[in-house]
Amino acid sequence: MLKPADFVATVFDGKSNPNKVTVTFTMALNAVQKGHSAMVMLMVEAVELGVPGATNAMDIGQPFEPVTTLLESYLAKGGRVGVCKSCMLHNGLTAEQMDPRYEIITAPDVIDFLMQAKGSLQIT
Repeated sequence: MLKPADFVATVFDGKSNPNKVTVTFTMALNAVQKGHSAMVMLMVEAVELGVPGATNAMDIGQPFEPVTTLLESYLAKGGRVGVCKSCMLHNGLTAEQMDPRYEIITAPDVIDFLMQAKGSLQIT
């Protein structure tokens, strides 16, 4: 069983929508900075962000930080990233291609995270 998180953010867009990805990681970073445990779930097209280096060119400008900066700060403070296994496979990716710091999660895991969270943000 996976460890639950206080705050869960779910993002469905990947490189095609850097605004949504930026907001996702901005909010998740703020959650861990406030002392909450946090999980960002990469779903649908967002699973492409699970590949190392995928966020390197994502920078929508001020007042936001580049996504890679947000992501690294988030992970350094104990934030977690989950990659939807079904979405990953559907998009032609494998677990071996994903950043080893990330967790591969299933549909039942998604339900558990959402049901046990104190708060959530769904970025669609």
